[in-house]
Amino acid sequence: MAVFLGWPSLLLASEGAAPHLDLTNSTVGYLALGIFVLAYALVMAEEFTHLRKSKPVILAAGIIWVLVAAAYPGDDPHAVEQAVRHNILEYAELMLFLLAAMTYINAMEERLVFESLRSWLIRKGFTYRQLFWITGTLAFFISPVADNLTTALLMCAVVLAVGADNPRFVSLACINIVVAANAGGAFSPFGDITTLMVWQKGIVDFFTFFLLFIPSVVNYVIPAGIMHFAVPQVSPPPSDEVVEMKRGAFFIMVLFFLTICTAVSFHNFLHLPPMLGMMTGLGYLKMFGYYLQKTHHLYADPSTFSEEKYRQVLGDVVAFDVFREVARAEWDTLLFFYGVVLCVGGLGFLGYLAVVAQVMYIEVGPTFANTMVGILSAIVDNIPVMFAVLTMNPDMSQGQWLLVTLTAGVGGSMLSIGSAAGVALMGQARGKYTFFSHLKWTPAIALGYAASILVHMWINSSQF
Repeated sequence: MAVFLGWPSLLLASEGAAPHLDLTNSTVGYLALGIFVLAYALVMAEEFTHLRKSKPVILAAGIIWVLVAAAYPGDDPHAVEQAVRHNILEYAELMLFLLAAMTYINAMEERLVFESLRSWLIRKGFTYRQLFWITGTLAFFISPVADNLTTALLMCAVVLAVGADNPRFVSLACINIVVAANAGGAFSPFGDITTLMVWQKGIVDFFTFFLLFIPSVVNYVIPAGIMHFAVPQVSPPPSDEVVEMKRGAFFIMVLFFLTICTAVSFHNFLHLPPMLGMMTGLGYLKMFGYYLQKTHHLYADPSTFSEEKYRQVLGDVVAFDVFREVARAEWDTLLFFYGVVLCVGGLGFLGYLAVVAQVMYIEVGPTFANTMVGILSAIVDNIPVMFAVLTMNPDMSQGQWLLVTLTAGVGGSMLSIGSAAGVALMGQARGKYTFFSHLKWTPAIALGYAASILVHMWINSSQF
């Protein structure tokens, strides 16, 4: 049972850092496993303790590696050091990729791209049922390009703006958004951290991910279709709010698209890490930011704009600063990944990953194991669970790798605490979207989860 509960901790050592010794039944092994389980329990309780999730795992990572170094035989003093360095390299690639992506998202947010979309949707005067499907569909198609957390927050802002007087609509729409954002992120390398890791590992190539498009649609449409009849068929109060995008917003969107193309091209044609392409794309944004700064004064002339127009187009009196957007990245999340990677590296070095791989993927079988990955990710979080699978690197067909990518991406939708999108929306729509309001519709979401697995195994049978 301890090994099973420790599975999320078995995160990201990677196949290159295979265990050098077996201390799974030793005092040191149990102590290291217990430390991680305790740290992750604090992560899961973040909503109640308000202790940032990066803090306990960073501390746990240091303690676990101290235990590993103390327990390792002295005949090869550099083995532990090499294992740590390997895990840090894994983390660096992930962190730099995410940092570039987060900076672009923050830049578009600062240029009011998302606010402009929100105000447009509100002005159109759709009914609640129409908004239910529009926000869900937009979440499904935006999350593959942005990320499911940002997408969910954007769509929730729309829902709260138009449905503030209708808590039932807000609750149903938030559930729909969480399911849609997670499903949309499952068929794109950029849609979720789990798919990003699979792509960066080179296990599934860029275009193969799109084989999961139809299963992802099924995963979203089935629960949405069931919830549709519970959504009120009335219209919200009209609004004439207009939000214009700031100067340079459209070009930043173009640069973000070019950055994604650069990352894909670096990986597919030059066999370079996608992180290098993303960081090169960050250079595009930095150069454009320099242009915005140098030409800021040309648009700051009072004779050019009225004061109100000036605020709309230029915003802050300080010109666009890309480093401000870098600083606004989710550093707690990035540092959380550091702690997770190092913790899993230590536990993998002690031999726990080999035990779990043997039980789950050899004795039980990959189809059942990969299905359980999604269910477990609803309780824990899909990121550590997926990292665990990647670290174990079981010998599976391409279809099974696609299956675990799908289940890890959409399984978290079954509970509100199962994904970052769900947790964030519980805070954003506090009192209207809750754990128990989501739990009420878990059977419908689970039906979509099961159907998406069956559809994948049917239409992608040639991949197994």
